[in-house]
Amino acid sequence: MAMGLLPLYFLFLFLSISSGEISSQVGINYGQLGDNLPLPKESVKLIQSIGAKRVKIYDANPDILNALKDTNLQVSIMVPNEIITNISTDQKLADSWVEFNVVPFYPKTKIRYLLVGNEVISSSPNETWYNIVPAMRKIKTALKTHSLSKIKVGTSMAMDVLESSFPPSNGTFRSDIAVPIVKPLLQFLNRTKSFYFLDVYPYFPWSTDPKNINLDYALFESRTTKYTDPVFNLTYTNLFDQMVDSVVFAMKKLGFSDVRIWIAETGWPNDGDIDQIGANIYNAATYNRNVIKKLTAKPAIGTPARPGWVLPSFIFALYNENKKPGPGTERHFGVLYPNGSNVYEIDLSGETPNSDFEPLPKPENNEPYKGKIWCVAARGVNASELGSALSYACSQGNKTCDPIRPGNKCFKPNSLVWHASYAFSSYWSQLKNTGATCYFNGLATQTTKDPSFGHCKFPSVSL
Repeated sequence: MAMGLLPLYFLFLFLSISSGEISSQVGINYGQLGDNLPLPKESVKLIQSIGAKRVKIYDANPDILNALKDTNLQVSIMVPNEIITNISTDQKLADSWVEFNVVPFYPKTKIRYLLVGNEVISSSPNETWYNIVPAMRKIKTALKTHSLSKIKVGTSMAMDVLESSFPPSNGTFRSDIAVPIVKPLLQFLNRTKSFYFLDVYPYFPWSTDPKNINLDYALFESRTTKYTDPVFNLTYTNLFDQMVDSVVFAMKKLGFSDVRIWIAETGWPNDGDIDQIGANIYNAATYNRNVIKKLTAKPAIGTPARPGWVLPSFIFALYNENKKPGPGTERHFGVLYPNGSNVYEIDLSGETPNSDFEPLPKPENNEPYKGKIWCVAARGVNASELGSALSYACSQGNKTCDPIRPGNKCFKPNSLVWHASYAFSSYWSQLKNTGATCYFNGLATQTTKDPSFGHCKFPSVSL
């Protein structure tokens, strides 16, 4: 009997070691694109207060890394996109980067993961794409040189690296990157036993097609909506699993069925622009609380294609960051306001029952806004910056600012705010369909109140 139990003991030991290495603890993404955020020491206290066990930063900020010393928080740091190309061909530069950004802090700061770039395929020129894996190799070599080989090296990818994601079994990497970029990446991750770091946001496919994608299905709230993959007969009860498994199948098509996935970012916006459906506190709290319950479940739930697999994760994000560019949702993914107060109650440990949280405000924008919207200058902004934004808006589009030229019907009142508001509205109405936003580096805001005056009619966007 003792001999029969011995293999089971070693199996248990192996599983214990594996689960220890890739625990289901949930972390938080600590972005810094705000001019009103708490200092690192205070931020670290806040991170601990919401039950996070890990934290990911988008650089190697020494103040943050010092604040994380002796905290027991596992840490992920990042090589900026801008220096990937240089590092990819220069081992000395890679060695120097590790020596300057990792060695002084390790092991008191528990740096466990080092990402080479953030969504490089989505946000950087394609010349950089081919340098991702060579840079990762250089960084891995540098870590070994400094006896830091336990730190896992990876890079984060968004869902737009797929050319097909539905049904999940049809998940396929884009033809322009599959063989030259993704396959070498998977080879590296497989060889080094690292992770495919994936950014997953069910909000975006749902908000793009709310008529055909059930909101409750996107929020892990559906009790009736299910989808069965026609090829493998796998049944899905939420959009998150569908998205993750589409990547699982895409990797399998390239010959890598066992590379582990790490959810590098997931979350839901708590606010946004008028034309952004479903961005509210109710949905954000519901999504994040539910995804945390899924990710921290014991035993691990996994996904239909990988049942029982642990999905380590980072929720996005710690704060609402007021300097992030783009649509309003980009500045409203935080679980905390910049003053450190809760946007909504959250426990990243997953131990607090959802029923213990205070009631949430009723959502008011789960249906698309119908009507006209204008883009006007925000209150209290810097006049010099506003003037530059006015000049930019007037240089775009077709006769964008003709009505506010001297003598024309919108010239008066002759004020910078008036002229900028007209220019912003005119610019946005002409170019919104090409991806233009009402932002202008935080100088503009949307309004449903018609700013037109007298004979001057402001252009608008109609939804």
